[in-house]
Amino acid sequence: MPNFPDDAADPVQLLDVRRKFGPVPALDGVSLTVRRGELFGLIGHNGAGKSTLFKMMLGLIQPSGGMLRVLGADTRSAAFRNARTRIGYLPENFVTYENLSGLEVLYLFADLKNAPRRGCAALLERVGLGDAAGRRVHGYSKGMRQRLGLAQALLGEPRLLFLDEPTNGLDPAGIADFYAILHELRGRGATIVITSHILAEIQQRVDRLAILQGGRLAALGTLGELRERQPLPLRIAATLRPGLPACTLDSLRSLGLVLEMNEATLDAKLPPGAGRATIACPPERKMQLLAALAPVASGLDIQEPTLEQLFLGYGDAHAQAH
Repeated sequence: MPNFPDDAADPVQLLDVRRKFGPVPALDGVSLTVRRGELFGLIGHNGAGKSTLFKMMLGLIQPSGGMLRVLGADTRSAAFRNARTRIGYLPENFVTYENLSGLEVLYLFADLKNAPRRGCAALLERVGLGDAAGRRVHGYSKGMRQRLGLAQALLGEPRLLFLDEPTNGLDPAGIADFYAILHELRGRGATIVITSHILAEIQQRVDRLAILQGGRLAALGTLGELRERQPLPLRIAATLRPGLPACTLDSLRSLGLVLEMNEATLDAKLPPGAGRATIACPPERKMQLLAALAPVASGLDIQEPTLEQLFLGYGDAHAQAH
């Protein structure tokens, strides 16, 4: 049986974790760690194994093979029962008693978690439900229910948070406030694992990411590291100076990277006579291209591959492998 490294600092440790439902492998040899104080993203297509992994980290189902340790305790051990009191969880669809008020719901969860009731009202205020604390939940909007779900996950000052599609139903202001709360929690040492299908929302907010494909770990690292391993081209939009000679334009075309060039644009946003070139550039040729553009461009807009593009790239690689 595999052994974990002796490192209690990592709140989540998976080593060759496997899980089957009958003959179907939901997880197939996943190994990773989540570091203390980290905001860790877990992404994948529907059926990739995210929900199964979440349930295993919460101790709701057990691995078919491998080892899983959360907050220093094996999820199959008696010690994990105590560890669970320091874990907060927000499911994708938070469901509770409709006839209770928001404050009564928090009291209920506080009692279940053996957390003090005295902080419940302040917690509702923090998630933006202070004015709705006495209203029954059946009158809450979807976004309000999500805020209430976050409040219950925060009961007892958890050291580890699992958040499944946590901004579902929130408006832009609510999303900004949600991440401000997570920033505060991390400042106090909490570790957060988050899943989301809104990749543009999380790509600049998480420290590291794990991409699951077909129950396997397809990629793990920071956004920068994933870009290095999946060398998708950059897109550069260059505003060209007016009156460039034809030989200069031809030299740009000769680089073999130009997707589109408009030498006589009527775009009112550009200076008279200026043009625009849209260029796809392999990462390793970025500096060469910028050197070529510097004397002829008055403006550059460089777009790195997004997390969504990287995710789709790993998905294509997985499909080709199978």
